Amino acid sequence: MKCGVAAFVAATVAMSSRLERSPGLELVITAGEEIGCEGAFDLVRQQGALGRAGAVIVGEPTSNYPYVGHKGAFWLYAKTRGVTAHGSMPECGDNAVYKAARAVTALEHFHFDNQPHSLMGQATLNVGTIQGGLNINSVPDEAAIAIDIRSVPTSRHDDIRRSLQEQLGSDVELETIIDLDSVFSEPDDPWIQQLFDITEPYLGKRPEPQVATYFTDAAALTPAYGNPPTVILGPGEPQMAHQTDEYCVIEHVKNSVALYEEIITRWCSA
Repeated sequence: MKCGVAAFVAATVAMSSRLERSPGLELVITAGEEIGCEGAFDLVRQQGALGRAGAVIVGEPTSNYPYVGHKGAFWLYAKTRGVTAHGSMPECGDNAVYKAARAVTALEHFHFDNQPHSLMGQATLNVGTIQGGLNINSVPDEAAIAIDIRSVPTSRHDDIRRSLQEQLGSDVELETIIDLDSVFSEPDDPWIQQLFDITEPYLGKRPEPQVATYFTDAAALTPAYGNPPTVILGPGEPQMAHQTDEYCVIEHVKNSVALYEEIITRWCSA
């Protein structure tokens, strides 16, 4: 992500003298994207902090492939509660971890009943963490499961939550952590087709419409700008995300600068 920021800043500095009397650019650099786009949403809430935009590019890692959208993120805690007791007398308590274990089994087999999206496919669910109990010799009175759902435009978060609650039952309390909708732009939009033209020589072939599985600041910024066409395009390697020793291919950074400069040139001369 740092390489994406570096590339679009470098491109903008290089192009700055040509931006006068043109539609211009707006750079938005925020913090807290990993934990729900907190910085971007903070800007959205500040009246007047964002200007106007007819199109959005997010410099997330795509190996310079133009993605036309990304899945949404619906993160939840599934909490169970019980009654503590001494570990030698479990019959005197109510074990919250046992309830959580039953919930995890149900989550493993959860079925999304919405129609898959044409490009994003079906929504996904992953149990990321489970926590419960204070020590080995006590009956745990609470437990919490962290659920990571990546949604698609055909899956409404309210419907997903309702289905989850029905399947998990009254022993489980759901608490929302992050609620970000998916972002999708029609690939036949003229501006997106222009970006396909621009990236084709660098990729060695014309891009086919693809989307990212991760979420980006577009979840906050695109709606705030009135849902203009949006592309995720940056030099990082998607497969390296959250890996030890993340890296970015230097040639991809250089190519990103050139790509951004051409995109800016065409936009500002339109």
